[in-house]
Amino acid sequence: MANLLIIGAGGVGRVSAFKAAQNKDIFQNIVLASRTKSKCDEIAKDIKEKLGVEIKTYALDANKKENVTQLINKENIDIVCHVALPYQNLPIMHACIETSTAYLDTALAETEDNPDTYYDLQWELDEDFKKANTMALLGCGFDPGVTSVMVKYAADYLLDELEEVEIYDCNFGDHGRHFATNFDPEINLRELNLPGKYWENGEWKTTKPFEIQVKHSYPECGEATSILIWHEELESIVKHFPNLKSAKFYMCFSDKYLYHFNALKNVGMFDIEPIEVCEGCKISPLQFLAKVLPDPQDLVKNYKGQTNIGVIAKGKKDGKKKTFYIYNICDHQKAIEETGAHCVSYTTGVPAIIGCKLMAEKIWWKEGVHNVEEFDAKPFFEEMDKQGLPIKVVIEIEND
Repeated sequence: MANLLIIGAGGVGRVSAFKAAQNKDIFQNIVLASRTKSKCDEIAKDIKEKLGVEIKTYALDANKKENVTQLINKENIDIVCHVALPYQNLPIMHACIETSTAYLDTALAETEDNPDTYYDLQWELDEDFKKANTMALLGCGFDPGVTSVMVKYAADYLLDELEEVEIYDCNFGDHGRHFATNFDPEINLRELNLPGKYWENGEWKTTKPFEIQVKHSYPECGEATSILIWHEELESIVKHFPNLKSAKFYMCFSDKYLYHFNALKNVGMFDIEPIEVCEGCKISPLQFLAKVLPDPQDLVKNYKGQTNIGVIAKGKKDGKKKTFYIYNICDHQKAIEETGAHCVSYTTGVPAIIGCKLMAEKIWWKEGVHNVEEFDAKPFFEEMDKQGLPIKVVIEIEND
């Protein structure tokens, strides 16, 4: 059994806390901490009413390593599940090194002044985690996270040679708002404003934002315009599968979303440089926009539909070319009924707790800093079936 600290009380933190409480046989002491304690208290109250499980709550400024260290020591924490802002990855990781505590996150480290960051900031802490006799598991949400596990599964169990990977992510849901983001607006919009990037024939290739668009058919859901974007798991997948000929990530957006996105971009609302908006008060246009857009958690009131996220893996099996489609479908209403959070939060929080569970049980355990695709995919997929995110595998094409 393990003592678990969950940092972050947004939608993903809510799902993570619910799922940890559903696995009380593994997590004997569950602690939820955030800058705003009232959010933690609300989640704890809902869990007590629905599941009869009590969790502890704290106010925590996770930007400061010493604050995290103090809470880890106070509650004798074994695993930190970090599902707050990626700006906080590094101070939390350093706190885990100092206390020899296992660490998990769902997104790579970013800095407030540069959204175009890579895993090197975290990979370089590998020796520090080894010296502390503990581990860090990076990117254990859905994308990154489950998508990388899907790639690992295809490489180990479906194909003899994995040659091409295409990741497709589409939210077929409708929240009834003209424009909103499904997780932290600042992080989401910074990410989408970056140039597209993909791996092909041994090198990285860059595109203008939203330059490459395709019509893609999502199994059981239908066709949607999908745009090639840079997504962080591509970096780790290419590192751990060096023989890949191609690796690409596509995300779908509605025409309505793109209309508002382009309008906001064209008037400079995605700029991250602070400007003076009144005497002595500076804020970046993007930070201002994040304040006026709907809180992602408020979207649950009217959310309907499904998400469809999966991987197309191409390669050879027994000398024949084969293509497999591995995917998951999540229903917004079912996720909200279970946890009070929509699918975008649910599909991130559930894998995070699965990762914590596998670390607690030492099924996934190796000292140092690691990405999810370095471990056996089967136990992870088995847990996904148990925890509410079943995986489907389809043989799409078979050629001689």
